[in-house]
Amino acid sequence: MAHPVIHAEIRSADPDATRAFFSELFGWEYSDGAFPGYTFVDTGVDGALPTAIGPLQGGSDAVLFFVGVEDVESTLARAEELGGTTVQPVQSVPGVSFGLFADPQGHRIGVAAN
Repeated sequence: MAHPVIHAEIRSADPDATRAFFSELFGWEYSDGAFPGYTFVDTGVDGALPTAIGPLQGGSDAVLFFVGVEDVESTLARAEELGGTTVQPVQSVPGVSFGLFADPQGHRIGVAAN
């Protein structure tokens, strides 16, 4: 399986202020996402990378990208074998499971599977 970047998101302690900022800066509009306070960005460009803005899910503010994988749990385990750490264990929402890890230098990366 190829492992493309499939999603990006901004996790914010104040997602409403974050949305307002990017709306004013770039003209972005938003639609509701999978849970309260989580919205998908409409950049006005067909085929743009799916991007979301939402509340914190533990931790601090972050800008993340997610890589498509076949199995989130095994990918997080492999990241740990290679010296990384799991930041957010596998979670599921309708249609997708996801998790976060930090590489050995501390960069946070998401992984997701359908």
